[in-house]
Amino acid sequence: MSNKPYVREVSKTTWFLNPQQPRYKRYMAREVTCIFIGAYTFLLIVALKRLAEGPDAFQGFLNALHSPLGVLFNLAALVAAVYHSTSWFNVTPQAMPIQRGEEFVPGNIIVGAHYAVWAVVSLIILILGI
Repeated sequence: MSNKPYVREVSKTTWFLNPQQPRYKRYMAREVTCIFIGAYTFLLIVALKRLAEGPDAFQGFLNALHSPLGVLFNLAALVAAVYHSTSWFNVTPQAMPIQRGEEFVPGNIIVGAHYAVWAVVSLIILILGI
């Protein structure tokens, strides 16, 4: 037996580009979506600030959101939020296994429950928004 154990060389900056592990790329894509979620949260805080400043300031903010750049950002944030949510729902059975008695609840039931709750909450928000 050798005194020096084998240590696999792993790049500190491009480890997620390993072609043998596509799940690393999916993980990094999910993490990058957090940037869009954070930026959208900041946008909502700015909206509240403009609303507190008065109707003219808020109307200027709304006009900026109707610009092509504002629409593009909102679409990018929506796509990022949907990807982030769906990718997290799909890994939930591994991150949060549920045990009933001696058996574990099948992963597809956990994932399906998440999608069902998401659909119901979205429908309620849609109905209340009309």
